[in-house]
Amino acid sequence: MHDKISLKEKIGYGLGDAASSMFWKIFSMYLLFFYTDVFGLAPAVVGTMFLITRIWDSCFDPIVGIIADRTKSKWGKFRPYLLWVAVPFAVIGVLTFYTPDFDEKGKIIYAYVTYSAMMMIYSLINVPYASLLGVMSSDRKERNTLSSYRMVFAFGGSLLALWLIEPLVNYFGGSLNSKSGWLATIAVFGIITTIFFWACFFFTKERVKPISDEQNNLKEDLKDLLKNKPWWILLGAGIGALVFNSIRDGAAVYYFKYYVSNSVNFDFSLFGTDFHMTPTSIYLVLGQAANIIGVIAATPIANRIGKKKTFFGAMALAAILSLIFYFFGKEDVFLIMSFQVLISICAGCIFPLIWSMYADSADYSEWKQGRRATGLVFSASSMSQKFGWTIGGAGTGWLLGYYGFQANVEQTAVTQNGIQLMLSILPAIAAIISVAFILFYPLSEDKLQVIEQDLNEKRDQNN
Repeated sequence: MHDKISLKEKIGYGLGDAASSMFWKIFSMYLLFFYTDVFGLAPAVVGTMFLITRIWDSCFDPIVGIIADRTKSKWGKFRPYLLWVAVPFAVIGVLTFYTPDFDEKGKIIYAYVTYSAMMMIYSLINVPYASLLGVMSSDRKERNTLSSYRMVFAFGGSLLALWLIEPLVNYFGGSLNSKSGWLATIAVFGIITTIFFWACFFFTKERVKPISDEQNNLKEDLKDLLKNKPWWILLGAGIGALVFNSIRDGAAVYYFKYYVSNSVNFDFSLFGTDFHMTPTSIYLVLGQAANIIGVIAATPIANRIGKKKTFFGAMALAAILSLIFYFFGKEDVFLIMSFQVLISICAGCIFPLIWSMYADSADYSEWKQGRRATGLVFSASSMSQKFGWTIGGAGTGWLLGYYGFQANVEQTAVTQNGIQLMLSILPAIAAIISVAFILFYPLSEDKLQVIEQDLNEKRDQNN
């Protein structure tokens, strides 16, 4: 059974990740900065909050997957969540960037409550969205293509967010430290994400049916997951890749504000309004544009040499380039921007591959055990993504505190060097860990072809 997916459906699927990635990237790049420089919290406090709330949120992902696997509706198992959760996703996102007039303790409580709610809502829509890849097509090459469309649109959404975030905050509020500017800007993105999620719902279709219609037992599903060796290896590789990205993302704004000069701006006009981009914005936008190049390159390379080799090569090269990045001085702006492009191309290759490989691990589990639990596999995979983001995000806050960071003042040489390490050596170590895991990934292209053929024969027999 080889399902040909139309261009409209591929675009529709991509729009779903464009929506979630807008908020994800804003959280990755700017939320720590917002909490320290706008909201007024200490970086170590924010780091601890990230750890506590994200651990709970990571554990919440499998719960969502279990529920989604057992959802029955005329729209399927996973698509309904795109319709139901889109508006709450936008509303909680706006509340996360609201700054109430509370004392320090009140602000900490408000941050914990709103950020926890945001991450749970994110899980409620993103876990079913990710699981949708496993039931749109059973063909592994179509999955590679769908995953690439997803990542192109994801990085496109991130690119749009990073291109507009600072100009919009300045436009609505007058400066990057403006409370009202952040609130209005996130409201704009909330409207966009709602439209994109609904488009994904209307344009996509669930096709792949389990080889058995028998209702899965949760205990058996969990046993199957624990025995899924390819999934465990992807878990480790995925956490390493997410730590690599989250540390670099979280430290980037600080790197330019407190180490590289942010005094030169790039001016442009949009809809008759003048905006300007700082070197921070240019750096981030270049990264997202380069990510898209990596995503586009991933599918033809993986189809030619295999997903495992492509993942290994891209992550290893990212580690080497990140190590070199440490030796750039604050005046080496051209080299900083150039290596940002090269590293981001490598990082862009990783994510369409890993989600496609998670779909393969779901097929492997069904092939071995005779039961399919797509939502559980993808939710557990999303959990690993959250753990990686948790480690990287919390670590970024703690490291800033460890290196003596103080908001909105000139930083010491020790603090500046610490910020340099967070853009180079530390993420390189995470990348090396990811490479070490992927070396043991057992699903070759030949093995996957056998699995695909066997499963399709069983499905045909049951239809």
